[in-house]
Amino acid sequence: MAKAQINPEKARWLEVLGIAMPLCLSYIPIGLACGILLHAAGFNFIMTLVVSIVVFSGGAQFILASLLTINAPLSSIFVTLFFLELRYALLGSSLSKYIKNESQHLIWLFAVSMNDENYAINYLKFATDKKWTPKDALLVEHYSLLSWSVANMVGGLIGSTISINLEVVDFALTALFLYMIVMQVQNHLTLLISLLTAVLAVFFMALTHSILGVVIATLIASFIGFLIENTVRHHSKVPEKNWFLSKMFRPKITRTTVEDQQERSELKKNGSVEPGKDETDGK
Repeated sequence: MAKAQINPEKARWLEVLGIAMPLCLSYIPIGLACGILLHAAGFNFIMTLVVSIVVFSGGAQFILASLLTINAPLSSIFVTLFFLELRYALLGSSLSKYIKNESQHLIWLFAVSMNDENYAINYLKFATDKKWTPKDALLVEHYSLLSWSVANMVGGLIGSTISINLEVVDFALTALFLYMIVMQVQNHLTLLISLLTAVLAVFFMALTHSILGVVIATLIASFIGFLIENTVRHHSKVPEKNWFLSKMFRPKITRTTVEDQQERSELKKNGSVEPGKDETDGK
């Protein structure tokens, strides 16, 4: 008896949907909670849907609802959300090399529908899968946007009849961001800058009493990381063997990326790697 196949014709959109499905499912409980909170802040389900599409950021939408419930000035809301979302300029810059040859229309769509979670998926796929294309990445963004928007709208519809403990949602978001950080720690410099950012964020948030402290900490730590990496690459004969840039232990499935293989190929051409050494060492 033949086994039923989910995607017998190998449709690409279904393959990408399978990759994005865990993210889409994870959006449902958080999206429902966000919709309920936005309803409590005075949004009807239609406005909740519009906000989820236009903003498409769980952190920003939770903060927006919280600020509205305490009747914060409109100017404060705009400034807070602007600096909170400024991180996407840094995230987008790391993906720009993968989509720079695409049309302006695709780049615009990609930019407006990117968020932290689909960025993490696309960055990992671009780095580890040679067949991953910008169109696949755009599909992941649209799938996640659809899931998040529908969950927000449903949360807005049932917001008047259900109340939940939003402290659970805060924990879930924190855990999600910690997972994203762990997945991106590949060398000692990344780990050092992550720890430095955390310390600076606590200091500047206590100093400024606002989310602006996180932005300041991120910019300072990123600049320090850039200076260290730039110095090492210019003054070290073999930068990859320097302690800052040497690879840390990673699970086998993520230990060797496409970029790692390209670096090894270049080193092999330059004679820095023994010809007989397997390029998949470390897997």
